[in-house]
Amino acid sequence: MTDQRTTSGMTGTQARMTGAQRRDQILRAARRVFAAGGYAASTDEVARAAGVSQPYVVRLFGSKRDLFLATYREATDEIVAALAAVPSGPEAGRHMGEAYVSLLADRDLLRLIMQGFLVGGEDEVGVLARHTLGEVFRLYRERAGADEDEARNFVAQGMLINVVLAVEGPEHAGEDAGMDELVRCVEKVIDERRPGA
Repeated sequence: MTDQRTTSGMTGTQARMTGAQRRDQILRAARRVFAAGGYAASTDEVARAAGVSQPYVVRLFGSKRDLFLATYREATDEIVAALAAVPSGPEAGRHMGEAYVSLLADRDLLRLIMQGFLVGGEDEVGVLARHTLGEVFRLYRERAGADEDEARNFVAQGMLINVVLAVEGPEHAGEDAGMDELVRCVEKVIDERRPGA
């Protein structure tokens, strides 16, 4: 039977969770909240989305800056890990494209990455943002045996896909002819990189 006692820092009645589970719950909520509202979002918004008290979020993570940084670090690590998991070889470029496309399902991940670029002048966030872009470039060159131009194009295509999805281009078909054409081009690239394509 599930324990329904209220735990410290939790609002409402929820099953008892470990500290690690609560931390993960808050990070998942923070990903959604920061993806939508950027760095301007508050710890109070994150707490409400996670179903915990705002003081509990602050006690666990410290400042909003620290929470944003932890959330952003988790997202950038996820991207780098997905691409780093691809072994070197003649098909590595294709497999790295497939790995990136598999990340597209999590729109909050993509939007959060964009939000981090916006505050990339902030020291620690900037370090993570720059490292992620550089590591994607380096991994593509290393694993696919690609030259600089090919690796740059891989990063550039990924960023274009991210931007088009972040502004919800596919969801606004018919609103702007130029965007409709761009969406078709981007969707073609995505389709080409889907596993089994």
